[in-house]
Amino acid sequence: MRNFNIALLAIFVGAIVLASHALGQQAYNWLPIAATTEAELVGHLFSFLVTLGTIVFLGVMGMLLYSILFYRATNSDTSDAPAIRGNLKLEITWTVIPILLVIWIASYSYNIYQRMSILGSLPLVHLHLLEAPAYAETGSSDMQPTEQIEVVVKQWSWSFRYPSQNVTSTELHLPINRRVHLMLQSKDVVHGFYVPNFRIKQDIIPNQTIPLRFTPNRIGKYQLHDSQFSGTYFALMTADVYVDSPETYNQWLAEAATRPPVPAVNPAKSEHSQPPKTPLRSKWHTVSPAQPPIVNK
Repeated sequence: MRNFNIALLAIFVGAIVLASHALGQQAYNWLPIAATTEAELVGHLFSFLVTLGTIVFLGVMGMLLYSILFYRATNSDTSDAPAIRGNLKLEITWTVIPILLVIWIASYSYNIYQRMSILGSLPLVHLHLLEAPAYAETGSSDMQPTEQIEVVVKQWSWSFRYPSQNVTSTELHLPINRRVHLMLQSKDVVHGFYVPNFRIKQDIIPNQTIPLRFTPNRIGKYQLHDSQFSGTYFALMTADVYVDSPETYNQWLAEAATRPPVPAVNPAKSEHSQPPKTPLRSKWHTVSPAQPPIVNK
């Protein structure tokens, strides 16, 4: 009987592990398609957390269900349960296991963040990061030099300047498989750089230049959002992000450099300048949108 119980427990544990692993693999499909090397690393972390969380959930629920089915009192049983004042082994077990799980999660998460090496605002608080970038994991030996781009955000528009070509645009174009170094600047309030497909979100603090590095690895068009509520026209704080092949990227830069600088189309400025559509006027203070950026159309 004892061997049977051990075999049954082993089958139960094995089923939980297999089911949790399968759900963890499915977790990759719950997120937008990964478009950067860093996004793939975040996907691994998310899958790991889903797998571990499912093991804990199914384990606890399984033991609870087993107790309900096989240890419930009968309708005629009105006796009290035996008084148990403490079980040292049990208390040590349910204390040590969560501690080990938390240490495992923290260690794995920290390792992922080091491998990402996105910098962000950490240099501002003098935290040490490893120098090895995330694209080193791909094994590519022909990675091109870093492409530096200045990102300026204000209420309520994004602009992107390519210093080496003296090009400014309201679209963010990035070369595939090339390390990108963004210099994030806010002209007014706190904004947030967030592209769901990149799995990267960075707050942008006024009067600071915040570096952000990542490596796009999937050609396509993506959407940049402001992750911080920044006022009346916050919903219009979007921009198109293109990951291009090297040829397409260089062609776009060359064509943009030939265009004369003009004020960009700014939906927030256009909407703010229109008269109210109702005779009722709110006395609430409204922040006027900043002047549209000057870009190479």
